Amino acid sequence: MDKGIYLLMSGARESMHAQARVANNLANASTVGFRADFQNFRSMPSVGDGLQSRVFIQSERPGYNFAQGGLITTGNSMDVAVKGKGWIAVQRPDGSEAYTRAGDLRISANGLLENGSGYQIMGDNGPISVPPVEKLQIGADGTITILPVGAPKTAVTILDRIKLVNPVNNSIQKGKDGLFETINGDVEPADSSIKLVTEALEGSNVNAISELTDMIALQRQFEIKIKFMKNFQELGDKTDRLMSMS
Repeated sequence: MDKGIYLLMSGARESMHAQARVANNLANASTVGFRADFQNFRSMPSVGDGLQSRVFIQSERPGYNFAQGGLITTGNSMDVAVKGKGWIAVQRPDGSEAYTRAGDLRISANGLLENGSGYQIMGDNGPISVPPVEKLQIGADGTITILPVGAPKTAVTILDRIKLVNPVNNSIQKGKDGLFETINGDVEPADSSIKLVTEALEGSNVNAISELTDMIALQRQFEIKIKFMKNFQELGDKTDRLMSMS
């Protein structure tokens, strides 16, 4: 009887973890460049002294949905979206390099090019610094051209080029901050074959309807497990009474 209780208890716990994953996906259904997390369940034997007579349920994230989200035309010259495969390299606050699909770019108060989440955009020689400009344009290959303030209209110059990379999907993982990083900690080289769509943003690839369906199913599974746990408890109480009578 205790086997059933432990199995149901672990199943209810993992159902709650899975609901947290679904809730996170739903919360980012409108986040620029967001990649949805996958989730699955598997049985795990209890490891310890004696025979492995207890089997528990474990939820895990086997990977991420790398499908491209829908393109949203914004008309903003600072907005870019990666066309097909590829990532935009950014710098974390700790100085490490990470990768994102969010191309909602802006110039910070310190003159650094960053995205909407405040991560600095990497160029050929590190984070891209932008001087006071009258005009800034981003090419399909990530090249940034500017017209400095006070310069004649013919003085358009190349400032830098956004670092675009193309790591293999199974070589990267999502960090706690939502950015992707290489599993082995290496820095990906720039890939000139990656192209951008200018004046557009890539939306989240979360399927809200599918996630809502999963949330309802997980909630029902949780309720069923709790109900069966109560049934096991009642059976245990009845068994105790019978044993005491005997």
